[in-house]
Amino acid sequence: MTNGPAYTRRVVEILDHLCQTQGAVLDEVARRCADALSAGGLVHLFGSGHSVIPALDAFPRFGSFVGLHPLTDPRLMWYNVLGPGGVRELLWLERAESYVDNFLDHEPLGPGDVMIVYSHGGRNAAGIEAAMHAVRRGLTAVAVTSLANRQRPPEHSSGKYLSDVCQLTVDTGVPAEDAVVRVPGWGRPVGGASTVVACVVTHEVITRTAAALCSRGCVLPTFVSPTAAGASLESNEEVFRAHRQRVHQAEGRAAR
Repeated sequence: MTNGPAYTRRVVEILDHLCQTQGAVLDEVARRCADALSAGGLVHLFGSGHSVIPALDAFPRFGSFVGLHPLTDPRLMWYNVLGPGGVRELLWLERAESYVDNFLDHEPLGPGDVMIVYSHGGRNAAGIEAAMHAVRRGLTAVAVTSLANRQRPPEHSSGKYLSDVCQLTVDTGVPAEDAVVRVPGWGRPVGGASTVVACVVTHEVITRTAAALCSRGCVLPTFVSPTAAGASLESNEEVFRAHRQRVHQAEGRAAR
């Protein structure tokens, strides 16, 4: 480790590969997102476990905008290590089939919307069934996953991986074991990379979607840091109002 941080170098290598290989699919995802948002729809983001983090980082987040809709189920997130709300229960539930439909049945998913599903392994029931649910309801489903995991056997009873279910797949390029640094004498790799890379994908989608929308003359209320020129602590009240209105309208459409 004499030539700089090994973890940072590995992540930069993975991101460079992402940049070189995934540009076309990211542009297509952005186009679909722009179609949905310009029509008054939503871009939903779903993940479980660590894969909820890139969904949470989408909105509200400085530099993100109205129409991004994280789907956050507290039962698929953790707020404890052991015991109630702990990781063991979460790991069991995200593999339990037929659970996610019960959560998504009450979400404002509309035909023409987009659902981005994050899952490093692409084998858990939660992500696969979220994508299946989205496709049944007429959404474009996008997988953000590592295709290296297709070397491992599928776990879902359908025999499918997340990338089989979704119309579009962004391959993060993160190795299946996720951790990317080998420390001599440690025995197991350390330094997980999938969350970092998935968060980069989130903001690639956000920025490319903004560019696609702007080219159509559509600019959406944007969550902004109060440090930005002309902004204040009250600047984001408009964003929250617009978010509430758009989600309310989507709920009305979904209830029909």
